[in-house]
Amino acid sequence: MNKKLIHRRLTFILQAILVIEVVAATLEQKWLTALITIGIIIITLGPFFFAKFFQVFIPPEFVLFSIVFIFASLFLGEIHGYYTRFWWWDIVLHSGSGFLLGIIGFLLVHVLNETEHIGLYMKPGFVAFFAFLFSIGIGALWEIFEFSMDSFLGMNMQKEMLGDPSGLTDTMWDLIVDALGAFLIAAVGYGYIKAARNESFLERWINSFIKNNPRFFIR
Repeated sequence: MNKKLIHRRLTFILQAILVIEVVAATLEQKWLTALITIGIIIITLGPFFFAKFFQVFIPPEFVLFSIVFIFASLFLGEIHGYYTRFWWWDIVLHSGSGFLLGIIGFLLVHVLNETEHIGLYMKPGFVAFFAFLFSIGIGALWEIFEFSMDSFLGMNMQKEMLGDPSGLTDTMWDLIVDALGAFLIAAVGYGYIKAARNESFLERWINSFIKNNPRFFIR
């Protein structure tokens, strides 16, 4: 069984679990849970719609990673309370978001850097720095979103910690682990551009993206 098929099946299983949750919540008349889960399903379909609309190949490993992150953060974390049941859940997910956003930022600027008709060339250090800042920036916007939800809708997305009911400690640790994950991706990406290319997962994803999207790389 090839990797692409395995990724598709795992993705299907996660989405099937979400559909089952919608049905169960509807039968139990938990309308808010059902509505939120439907929203999560739509979000998990985002990579497929993006690839279809823009005709861009997205490595299946990246798609699966994205869906697993969405499933773990929104479905398990928010709906099933894993953030409060497991103290380390938030730390792991924010580290993962740093990886994920760092990869997106790196690929975005790498495509611009390698597209001939744009006429733009950035040094490896700047590409890595952009990927790092992109991840940190999106992470900060997410913290603003959490603060807004807590302030206006009375939610507890910024988890109150002992001695800090404001959620500031949670926010700062979220940003710190976001930064660590983003820094790791930026460092690996820098090594890739500098031709170290030690066949890490990032190099494989980048090579797969370049190979299957040749129109972006016409030099």
